[in-house]
Amino acid sequence: QVQLVESGGGLVQTGGSLRLPCAASGRTFSDYGVGWFRQAPGKEREFVAAISGRGGTTYYADSVKGRFTISRDNVKNMVYLQMNGLRPEDTATYYCAARIGSLYSTTYFQARQYNYWGQGTQVTVSS
Repeated sequence: QVQLVESGGGLVQTGGSLRLPCAASGRTFSDYGVGWFRQAPGKEREFVAAISGRGGTTYYADSVKGRFTISRDNVKNMVYLQMNGLRPEDTATYYCAARIGSLYSTTYFQARQYNYWGQGTQVTVSS
């Protein structure tokens, strides 16, 4: 079992940056693959980025590739989403999610693959 708590959201201007930390409780955090998803009002939840348990593999949605970076520190039980070059279309509630075991190249982007979810943090990008 793992519990996840996101933070770091806020209001930022177009082109700005934010870093979203996700704090995880529980032992053997490296056993969990972690993903970031986001959901804007009236839209479905969408995949943003994911990282394997030991951090060796990362995945990104095309819409954020080159602008966002996911990383993790298993000693501190933390995962980070560094967001640069923010755009108004990045406005959403961002969720951290974890699944025990490996991430698979065919399913890492599916929300249903993740067993544990945080409460979300709001990111608003003004134009």
